[in-house]
Amino acid sequence: MVYFISDLHLGATYLPDAHAYERRVVDWLYSIRHDATELYMLGDILDYWYEYRTVVPRGYIRFFGALASLADAGVKIYWFIGNHDIWLFDYLRDEIGLTVVDGVLETQILGKRFFLTHGDGVGKLPLIFRGLRSIFRNRVCQKLYSAIHPRWTIPFAHRWSTSSRDFCKDDIPQFSGPSSEPLVAFSESYSSTHPDVDYFVYGHRHVLVDYPLSTGARMIILGDWIHHFSFAKFDGDTILLYRWNGETEEKIGD
Repeated sequence: MVYFISDLHLGATYLPDAHAYERRVVDWLYSIRHDATELYMLGDILDYWYEYRTVVPRGYIRFFGALASLADAGVKIYWFIGNHDIWLFDYLRDEIGLTVVDGVLETQILGKRFFLTHGDGVGKLPLIFRGLRSIFRNRVCQKLYSAIHPRWTIPFAHRWSTSSRDFCKDDIPQFSGPSSEPLVAFSESYSSTHPDVDYFVYGHRHVLVDYPLSTGARMIILGDWIHHFSFAKFDGDTILLYRWNGETEEKIGD
């Protein structure tokens, strides 16, 4: 079985109980160990992460341990860089044995063609977002940022993350239709020139979407673990969305 998950935002300061969130994710990771062959984590797994040459941020011990346990059991793990965990370099790759993917991965999975990416770098992007994304990914800017002591950069990053999203409201992000979702437009356009792609899978948008494209392909947006606690499973025949209620999985739509 192949699993897909995104937008856990572990470590976010706006979570009411960060340790409880981590335990919930860890419980899910151990629950898939019996049948998982591959795990694709499509970005924003951590709310903030920056690897210095000899220092990494504290925390996430149980989460990293669960990933290492899966990797040691033979599960292939792919971690896509998102717009929150941009500065993921080689530490987790080397320590856990996972594959870090920056950008798009178009690959064959159990006989089907998948287009996989976080979702922040495709489609029509706001000008300000494009500018910030370029700055954050610029090697010179990264070097300058790393020269600042973490006592300043880490609180700044968490304040930035909190201010960029309003989590005071109880509204759960919802798909408002194909005309207002830029990833639908991108997927339709790309699919029209790449008919061999069967599935487009994204994170980033925090909405749950299973949308049939006009070409016959399907587009999946994985939701998040702030509101939805959602993931997808692919068995070689079909891909389905699920929620994790803390103990068992529940198929979405049932």
